[in-house]
Amino acid sequence: MAFPPSPLDTINWNTLGLSITDAVNGHVESTYTLSTGVWSTPRFVSDPFLRVHGLSPALNYGQQAYEGLKAHRSPTNSILLFRPADHAARLSASAAYVSIPPIPEAHFLQCVKMAVARNAEWVAPHTSEALLYIRPLVFGSSGHLALTAPTEFTFAVFVQPGTTYHGVQPLPAVVVEDFDRAAPRGTGGGKVGGNYAPVIRWTDRARTQGYGVTLHLDAQTRTCVEEFSTSGFIGVRKAGEHVTLVVPDSKNIVASITSDSCLALAESFGWTVERREIPWSECKFFDEVVAVGTAASLLPIRSLHRPSTGETFYYGAETGDVTVKLGTAMRNLMRGKVADGFGWTVEVKEEDLLVDEAVAAQAPAVEDVSERPAEVVEEKMNGVEHTNGSVDSKEIEVEGKA
Repeated sequence: MAFPPSPLDTINWNTLGLSITDAVNGHVESTYTLSTGVWSTPRFVSDPFLRVHGLSPALNYGQQAYEGLKAHRSPTNSILLFRPADHAARLSASAAYVSIPPIPEAHFLQCVKMAVARNAEWVAPHTSEALLYIRPLVFGSSGHLALTAPTEFTFAVFVQPGTTYHGVQPLPAVVVEDFDRAAPRGTGGGKVGGNYAPVIRWTDRARTQGYGVTLHLDAQTRTCVEEFSTSGFIGVRKAGEHVTLVVPDSKNIVASITSDSCLALAESFGWTVERREIPWSECKFFDEVVAVGTAASLLPIRSLHRPSTGETFYYGAETGDVTVKLGTAMRNLMRGKVADGFGWTVEVKEEDLLVDEAVAAQAPAVEDVSERPAEVVEEKMNGVEHTNGSVDSKEIEVEGKA
C-alpha cells in the first residue's frame, strides 16, 4: 500500500468539531527512568488509554506539561507537520518548570512522526479545512508521594482529527478580573496543566454571558495585556498602507509559535513588528485584534470588554484584511500550497511508521532538571519566541480570501 494512505471516506471532513474520537488507531509512548537516564524506544499503543500509578505526581501534584501542533495534507498528498522542532524546544522548556527531564528533539520528532504516520488516514483531504491535531504530553508516572523527582516519567503523543478551536468568525472577548492566570516569577511561561484548569470556571462563566474568549491582564498591576486564556494576543494598527503588529513581551506568557510565525510573515510583507508591553488603554487604538494559537489558529476578535471600567472596544463584525492576509498565508504554508521559504514544514514519510533504531541508539542521556535555574528556562522560551528572527524571509504568496 502506498504511503500516505488516502483520507478515510467514512468521515464528513467538513463538519468535524472538537469532540474526542477513540476511533483513531492509537498513540505513541516512551518512558524515562532515573536508573537509565534515557527515554525508551517509542512504542505504538493501539488504544487511547495510559497505565499510570494512582499516586503518581502527575495525578496528585500536577507534574505534567504538554504541547499542541498540527498535521495537514498537501495537494501532492504529502503529510506536513508545522514547526515541530520549535514545539519540541517549547515542551522541554515547559517540562523544566515542573522538574521533568527534557525530551531530546530527535526523540520528540520520532515519536510525533510515528503517531501521525500510524494514523495517516485520519489526516483530512487538502481541500478540507479540517486538520489532525497532535497532543504530546509528558508527566511523572510512577507512584511517588514525596515532593522530589519520581523514578519514572512517561512521554506520550496522541492525535485527533478536528477543526479550529473557536471557529473562524469574530468573537467578543472579556477581561477576566477576578482571577490571575499567572503570577510574576511563576509558571505562566510554561504549557503546564496548572495554568489552564483553573481558568475553566471563568471561561464557562464568560460563555454564559455571551463572550467566546477571555483575556488576562498582568497580575502585578492589571494594566497591561498578557494573553487570552487559550491563545496569544496580537494587536494591529493600520495607517494607510502601513501595518504594525504589536505583541506582548512578558515572561509570564507562553511563547506562542503561531504568533512568532505571524510576525515573521508580517516582516516578509514589509510590515512593522513590535514586541513590548501593551497597556490596556492602547487597545482602543487597535484596528484589529487577533487571538493566535495552534488550536485557535487566527481568531479575529470582534470586541474587548472590561467589566470593572465598563469599557468596550469594537473591532468589527467581519474579519479584518490584515487577519485575512496573515491567515491565508499561514494556511497556504501549513498545507504545502506555496513554497516554504522559512523551513517550517516537515514531511511525515513511510519510514516514520517504524522506529529508527539509529535515532533511538543515539538518544543522549538527558540532564537532571530538578534543580534547573529559572534563567535557563527563560532562555529556552525566549529562544523559541525568536526562532526565526534571523531568517531571510521570502515573499509569501497569498491566494484568495480566508
